Amino acid sequence: MILRGLFDRIVLVVAIFAAACIPSYIQQYKQRVGGHLDQVVRDLGPFQEIARRYHGGDIHRLIRHHLASADPTFKAEGDAIHKMVDAEARLRAASEALNAGVWQQLRYLLTSADPAIARATWDAYVPAFSFTADYVLFALGVGVSIWLLFLVAWIVVARVIALGRRGPSRAPMGARSSAGSTPSRAGPPRR
Repeated sequence: MILRGLFDRIVLVVAIFAAACIPSYIQQYKQRVGGHLDQVVRDLGPFQEIARRYHGGDIHRLIRHHLASADPTFKAEGDAIHKMVDAEARLRAASEALNAGVWQQLRYLLTSADPAIARATWDAYVPAFSFTADYVLFALGVGVSIWLLFLVAWIVVARVIALGRRGPSRAPMGARSSAGSTPSRAGPPRR
């Protein structure tokens, strides 16, 4: 019992500290998304200028012009521009989704995160703690939830082990079926 008490306190503390690091991962992911967005906007800049001069500012008309060309290089360039425009839209949507509370940010990461950006963020991740009220409540909520799951798992495993130790009864079959019945006090049968 002492072991469980010590172990569950350790799990609680570790879970809270681990949960407190999640917001810093989210912030680093958000910064990486912002960096990718800035780069795509810079790369699209010259094409936006060409679209402004020759296509009324409509980059999609510029892309269609490139794709309609018979020149394969020009077509490939149109495809590349189209991919950059799509990436810009996707990164803008991600940036907007990440400008929310920590719970919404976590939901976005769990459901819609870009795997390449998430992996790159993890590779360069530096754990940090933020002590804003939102982040402290998040750390406590997630940490206590993990701790409660641990306690439930501990209880289930302990009961399974206890049932395994008891095992089946070792009494002979006949003795088991009559166990608990009261013996008859009647004497020998009368004639």
